[in-house]
Amino acid sequence: MEVLLTGQVETDASGEQVVALRFLNRTDRQEILALPDRIEAKVRQENRERTLLLARANDTEPHLAIDAHGFGQAHYRLPANEPLVRAMVSIPAWSTQEVVLAPIVKTATHEAENRSNPNAPILPPPPTDRKAGNAFVDNLDLYEPIYAVYGPGTDSEARIQLSFKYRLFGASANSQTSSNWRDGLYLAYTQRMFWDLESKSSPFRNIDFQPELIYITPTVGLTGDIAMTVQAGIRHESNGRDGPQSRSINSIYIAPMATLPIAGDYRLTFAPRLSLYVGNKSDNPDIVHYRGHAGLFMEVGEDNGLRLSTSTRFNFGSGKGAVNADLSYPLPRLLGGGPDLYLFAQSFYGYGENLLDYNRRTRRLRIGVALVR
Repeated sequence: MEVLLTGQVETDASGEQVVALRFLNRTDRQEILALPDRIEAKVRQENRERTLLLARANDTEPHLAIDAHGFGQAHYRLPANEPLVRAMVSIPAWSTQEVVLAPIVKTATHEAENRSNPNAPILPPPPTDRKAGNAFVDNLDLYEPIYAVYGPGTDSEARIQLSFKYRLFGASANSQTSSNWRDGLYLAYTQRMFWDLESKSSPFRNIDFQPELIYITPTVGLTGDIAMTVQAGIRHESNGRDGPQSRSINSIYIAPMATLPIAGDYRLTFAPRLSLYVGNKSDNPDIVHYRGHAGLFMEVGEDNGLRLSTSTRFNFGSGKGAVNADLSYPLPRLLGGGPDLYLFAQSFYGYGENLLDYNRRTRRLRIGVALVR
């Protein structure tokens, strides 16, 4: 089911402002779509981002029948006394699409056309829209941070990371009411590149490839506004080389996670992790000596401001381990506008910043930008 948020703000019979959602059924059979009473919307306006609840309009039934290869439409009410015109709005549960809300100026001709053809088709998507025809694109989601940072004076001045996760089975279009256990099953992939920019031909010194199969339990609320979930996974790590520079490791891990509000808009997240290494470790037989089995992720910050994230791992027997810290801040708030990126500073101290150097102790300080933090 494909979802289109039109961005058009209308006034219904009761005087409430509503936005229209169009649903496209690309299957060969009629689909019945359950429409929740309320749906969460993300709003960006004047360099601020917030979450609002849209209520199903009175003219929209709880269930919408959509014919095969046909369209359906639903209306959701905007919160009263919220100046949302020209705001950027998205509905994450149904689509990653973000639109600008704009009021419809209705004329007699416009209303006559609507009465004569209430189900008029919308324009096809532009040729550059790769979402069209990719029915599963909404299963794609963020995972680890995505960034590029630089720090001179080492054999790996630049560090670049790409990461995503993909929901294998997906939820129904109405993900807020889905309760299938398979909705928590993901494929994930992270790639870290260490770039020696100052050497001749500027080679990549090492690239770590990290595919995973992970399961994330539904989030539950605990006493005191604490949100908790558990992530478990099977991870393979390799640097894709052969010979004496080949490195690889397989692990099974579990990581309970909790988030709680603290002062103001700040939140604290922490996630201890326990890892068990399995399979062949012949490329790096003593890697556990430097990595250990225990880790801890901690993060404190606000959605639209400063954020500090730390990841540590430690071997209590050998006394070896590592700590990685990321500090980020939205660039538009520093520049009064500008690119939608984060200023991103990163430090590392300990063993194994990458697989090739798993038994080498290093110190690194880099700065750059991030798309995702």
